[in-house]
Amino acid sequence: MEIGNFFNLLKKHRNTLIIIPLVAVIASFFLVKNLPDDYQSHAEIATGIIDASRHLLDKDATANVQEQQVDREFSNLIAIMKLKKLVDQVSYSLMIHDLSDPAPFRKPSKELLEMHPYEKDNALAILKKKFTTLQPLSVYDKTENTLIGLLRSMKYDERSIMKELVITRDEGSDFIAVSFDSENPQLSAFVVNTLSKQFIDYYTQSVKQNESNAVTFLSNLLDAKRKALSEKTGELQQYKIENGVLNLDEQSKAIFGQIMVYNDKKLQADKDVISYQGAIDAINQKFSPDERKYVEAVTNKYNQAIISTQEQLHILEDQYVRSGFNNKYKESLDSLQSQLANQINLTSDKYITNPLVAKDDQIKQKLTLEVSRDLAKYSVKSINGELANLNSKFSRLVPFDAKVKTYDFDIDIAGKEYLDVLNKYNETNLRSNFSIKLIQVEMGQPDVAQPSKKMLLIILSGIGSLFACVFWLFVLFYIDDTIKSPTELVNKTQLPLLGYLNKISGENLDLRKLWDVEHREKMKNFKELLRSIRFEIDQELRGEKVLAITSIEPTEGKTLLAISLAYSYSMINKRVLLIDGNFNNATISNTAQPQVYLEDYFKNSQFGQQELSSSNTTVLGNRGGDVTLLEIGSETFVKSKFDELRSKYDVVIIDTAPLTALNKSKEWLLFANKTIAVFEANKKITNVQKQHISYLKGLENRFAGWVLNKTDYNQKKEKNA
Repeated sequence: MEIGNFFNLLKKHRNTLIIIPLVAVIASFFLVKNLPDDYQSHAEIATGIIDASRHLLDKDATANVQEQQVDREFSNLIAIMKLKKLVDQVSYSLMIHDLSDPAPFRKPSKELLEMHPYEKDNALAILKKKFTTLQPLSVYDKTENTLIGLLRSMKYDERSIMKELVITRDEGSDFIAVSFDSENPQLSAFVVNTLSKQFIDYYTQSVKQNESNAVTFLSNLLDAKRKALSEKTGELQQYKIENGVLNLDEQSKAIFGQIMVYNDKKLQADKDVISYQGAIDAINQKFSPDERKYVEAVTNKYNQAIISTQEQLHILEDQYVRSGFNNKYKESLDSLQSQLANQINLTSDKYITNPLVAKDDQIKQKLTLEVSRDLAKYSVKSINGELANLNSKFSRLVPFDAKVKTYDFDIDIAGKEYLDVLNKYNETNLRSNFSIKLIQVEMGQPDVAQPSKKMLLIILSGIGSLFACVFWLFVLFYIDDTIKSPTELVNKTQLPLLGYLNKISGENLDLRKLWDVEHREKMKNFKELLRSIRFEIDQELRGEKVLAITSIEPTEGKTLLAISLAYSYSMINKRVLLIDGNFNNATISNTAQPQVYLEDYFKNSQFGQQELSSSNTTVLGNRGGDVTLLEIGSETFVKSKFDELRSKYDVVIIDTAPLTALNKSKEWLLFANKTIAVFEANKKITNVQKQHISYLKGLENRFAGWVLNKTDYNQKKEKNA
C-alpha cells in the first residue's frame, strides 16, 4: 500500500469528492436559513469563597485554603444551581409570565391555544402554589401531568432549559457565571435572573437552617456536658469528705519521705551493731579465761548503775525514733550518754586487774562498745516498728489514691469535652452571625443577537462531508488487496518483473487496426512501455529464440502482448514467428487468418507437413478444439520442429493458453527457452492462483518475469512518491 496510490484513488473519485460536499452545503443552507437569531444573557454571582475581604473571622483562611477544596466548594454550588427543583422554579416562572402577561416570551403552543380561560386560571393557580412551596409537578396527578405536557410544548421544561443553560466558574475567580441562549433577549435575561435569585434564596435559607440547627444542638450538648462535669466534681468531693482525704499526693509524699529516712537510720544502726560486736569480740580475744572471770567478778557491783542508765537511755531513744528523730530529744540523749560514760569510767577506775598484765584501757573500751552496741540494737527494733507503722499508713492510702485518680480522670475528660463543645458552640454561634452570603453582582440584561453561526454550520457541513468521503475512500483503499503497481506484484509473488503496460482506452479493440495511423496517439505510451519490455526480454533470452507468453487467468492481455511483441520485433527487421497456442480461444488465428496451422505443421506425418513462409512476420494458427500440442505430435518430433524454427526465425513467440488450462499451457512451456506471464492490474491474488505462482517459481531460470497489464501506474509518479 503506497500513499501515491491513495492519491490516485482520490483523483479517480474527484467528482464524488466535489459533488457530495456541494450537495451537503446546499442542503445545510436551506436547513439553517430559517433559524432564528440567538440572544444570550449573562449574570454573575459572587460567592465569597476566596474573597478575603468577606472573611472577618479567619482572615488567613483564603491564604491557606487548598485549590482542590475551593474547586470542590464551587462544584457543590454549581450542582445546587442545577438541581431540578430550582430549574423547575424557572419553568414555573416562565409559564406564569406567559399565562398572565399580555406580552409572552414565546408564541403559544398548540396545547396552550386549546386551553379554556378557566383552565388557564386553574393552571396559573397550581403553578403559583408549586412555585411558593418549592414542590415539583406530579406525573400521577392528571391535572399536574397536563401542566408538565404544557411546559414541554412551550419548551419551558427542565430538560429544554438545561440544553441552553451554562453555569461555570470564571477562571479561578470568586464568581459563578450563569448564561442562557434563546430566541428572545427578554427571555434569556428572565431565565438567568430568576435562576440566580432562586438559587441565592434557597442556599441562604438552607445555610441559615443548618446553622440554627447546629447552634441548637451544640447548646443542648453544652448543657449536658456542664451537668456531667458538675456531677463528677461533686462525687469526688463527697468521697474525700467521707474518707477524710485531703491531699493524697502530699500525704503520700510525706509518708514516703519518712520511710526513706527510717530506712537510712536502720541501715546505719545495722552497720553500728555489726561494727561494735566485731570490736568487742576482738577485745575479748585478748583476755584469757581467768582474766575474764576475774574482771566480771570484781565489776558486778558497779553494773547496776550502768544498767539503770541504759534503760533510761533506751526509753529516750525509743521516743526519739517515734518522734521522727525530733531534735528536742537530742539534748536528753546526749546528757544520758555523758552520764553513762562517767559511770563506765568510774567502773574502769575500780577494776582490779592482774598485776602482771596492764588491761585497764581495753576493759574501759569494751564496756563503752557494749553500751553502744546495745543502744544500736534497741534503735533498730524501734526503727523497724516505726517502719511497719509507716508502711501500713502508706498501704491504706493506695485504694484511696486509685479511687481519687479515677474521679480525677473522669473529671478531666468531662472538662475537656465541655471545653471542646464550648469552643465549637462559640465558633458556630459567631459564624452564624457572620456567614458568607451569596450576592448577584451582575444582573442579566437583554443583549443584541449573537454572531450568526449559519455560515459556520454550512462550512462545517461541507468540510464534514468531504472528510467523510475521504475517510470512506481511505477505508476502501486500506482494505483493497488488489495489485495496482509493479512493486506490489513483485512483493506479493516474489518473482521478477520485466515491465508493465498501460490500459488502452476503448471497449472493443480491433487487433488488426490497433497499429494504424489513427491510433498512433493512443498507442504512443503503450509503444514506449513495449520497447522497454522488448529490451528486457532480449536481455533474458541472450541469443535464444523461443519465448512463451502465458497468464494465470484468461482475458489478462497475453494475446495483445504477443501480437504487440511480434509487431515490435518486426519493426527492428527481425524475422518473427507468432504461434497461436491457445486452442481454447484462437484469437490470433481468427484475426490473422494464417495460411499454415500448427495441427498440420506439428503433425507427425509426411502428408500433413507444411512449410512456413520466410516473411518478416509469420503467424502459425490453430483450428481450436479440445486438443493439446503433444496430442498433435510427439515430444521428440515437436522438439525437432522447433529446432527448424530456430534456424528460420530470429524470435519465436508462443501465445499459450492460461495456466488454468493446466497441461494445454504447460506443454508449450516445455519447448520454450523463456516464459513470461501477464498479470492484469487491479486484481488480487487468490488462494487458487497461488499454486500457479508456485509453478512459475518452479521454472526457475526459464521464467523471465511478469508483465503487469492494464495498469494506470506511471513510473514518474512512483519516483515522486
